[in-house]
Amino acid sequence: MKEVILTPEGYEKLKSEIQHLSNEKRREVADRIRVARDFGDISENAEYDDAKNEQAMLEHKIAQLEERLVHARVIESDEVDLSVVSIGAKVRLRDVDANQTVEYVIVGSAEADPGESKLSNESPVGKAIIGRKKGETVEVAAPRGALKFKIMDIKAA
Repeated sequence: MKEVILTPEGYEKLKSEIQHLSNEKRREVADRIRVARDFGDISENAEYDDAKNEQAMLEHKIAQLEERLVHARVIESDEVDLSVVSIGAKVRLRDVDANQTVEYVIVGSAEADPGESKLSNESPVGKAIIGRKKGETVEVAAPRGALKFKIMDIKAA
């Protein structure tokens, strides 16, 4: 598995998700299995099969998250180079054509969440702006045509 780049916040969020799934969620699924077993013959018990499938999916998800945690590299705020766009920086961009300003925190792909303005370093816009300086204009290929963004500001997230 390749290295997973996380902010300290993302690392803590991942640890708490594993904790939640390993404790509360496992207990819920075990209770479902116990209740379904009480319905009688498990060879023809849809509730039991469903609960066992949920258990298998849960264990798979926990294993995936733990694997991600093992390969995680946490980017500390004092490591972030603010002279260029890098992971862990907050970037203000102006869409040159639409004349709109947007602000993103650049994060690793495991933490990306456009709804929270967290942009992956592997996304088209992320790739285009990584390593660029304030004042530079970049062009990003998009399905509806090329987009131009001017980097207005780079600061600590």
